[in-house]
Amino acid sequence: MRRIYEEYDVVVAGGGIAGALAAVAASRSGARTLLVERGYCLGGTLVLCGVGPMMTFHCGEEQIIRGLPGELVDRLVAGGLSPGHIKDTTGYTYSVTPFDLEGMKQELEMMAVESKVSLLYGAAIFDAKIEEGRILELGAATKGGVCAIKGRVFVDASGDAQIAQIAGLPCRLPQTMQPATMVFRMAGADMEKTKDFVRRHPEEFPRLNGRNFLLDTAPRFSLSGFVGAMEKARKNGEISVEREDLLFFESNTPGEIVVNTSRVFVKDPTDPEDFTRISIEGRKQVRELAAFLVKHVPGFENSRLTWSGPEIGIRNSRQIEGLHVLSAEELLSSLEVPDAIAHSAYPIDIHNSSDGGSTSRFLPEGRYYDIPYRSLLPRGAKNLLAAGRCISATFAAQSAIRLSPTAGALGQAAGAAAAMAADENIDVDRVDTGELRGKLRKAGAFLPPRGEEKKDE
Repeated sequence: MRRIYEEYDVVVAGGGIAGALAAVAASRSGARTLLVERGYCLGGTLVLCGVGPMMTFHCGEEQIIRGLPGELVDRLVAGGLSPGHIKDTTGYTYSVTPFDLEGMKQELEMMAVESKVSLLYGAAIFDAKIEEGRILELGAATKGGVCAIKGRVFVDASGDAQIAQIAGLPCRLPQTMQPATMVFRMAGADMEKTKDFVRRHPEEFPRLNGRNFLLDTAPRFSLSGFVGAMEKARKNGEISVEREDLLFFESNTPGEIVVNTSRVFVKDPTDPEDFTRISIEGRKQVRELAAFLVKHVPGFENSRLTWSGPEIGIRNSRQIEGLHVLSAEELLSSLEVPDAIAHSAYPIDIHNSSDGGSTSRFLPEGRYYDIPYRSLLPRGAKNLLAAGRCISATFAAQSAIRLSPTAGALGQAAGAAAAMAADENIDVDRVDTGELRGKLRKAGAFLPPRGEEKKDE
């Protein structure tokens, strides 16, 4: 028998940071909200893939991502589950925010429950009923069988634009895919011994450019380097990963590191056979890299592999074709638009799919860019918004806005907008963005005046 979930004002699909905070925002706005997640916890890439730390909430010294993502960090800090925003020591200049893996899972769920969000775990969306651009219901497979989920407004925070694609709305899968990464954790490392090696061998850490002054001041240690050791291990067959350096971040627990180094080339992350292939390859690279750390990295002689992601981390996938396609040129020129609903200063960050290198393009110091509401609106949809990495953007622009703090801000905006559309019984493209921006500000979001608002100051 088919179970029916109905009478929801807002239905959010996907329980990553974008979807979780979209649901919290919608429910706190007064909308009866259902959050549908295929797994059995919230956190998405942060939890299931173990990607950390979060980066970055800041532009220089100014925190430009606040609101619900900021509240989440405050809760983690209050519970001793994060040291908060700290200086990155890998050689870049932005902030990083380490967190406890279990703590992230717990706090996101508690935020949802406390905000009276209805949660439905173990529900994989496979169908969508749409008429004249309006989604009427979603079909989901659950442990109890097939169910129908009805709502007035929907938010696609699936990461793969899954609702939009199933509903037949225009989407695109980039011709170029960034490599995937299987993140893993090592415990029992002697960070002081590693830092001493960094000081004595600057040639192994070109990204630092001699900037070792943070090694003794940052509360958690992050590092990119060991380029010579990595090249030698690759040549002698110890590792197969195509990457120029070793990248790791100390977690909330001193001596435990999050290794973000494996690099698996992807054809199509939405294809189940390809996803299976890259998952197997990712775990193979984890085994190789864990052995490399123990054998070749000072301070890791007695460390051990304690965890690898149940899922491999995907950087880009299918995206909606929205009313506005955000471009790299707009980001690098510090785009300002009247319908801005979030900001970021994270750079263009492309992990090359043809070799072990990366391509980065940074904004001028102290500058950040707007993300317009129109990039959350799929073409041809009257009651669907997107949030997270699947919003409307070019390949290069998506490489900048895919990071978790930005995804959280996009989720908050999408959830608040969905609640407004449901309450006013209007299409999502008719939402008054000035009113939306005002509501987001009241909820703590950072949104400086734009357009007509500047004239009214």
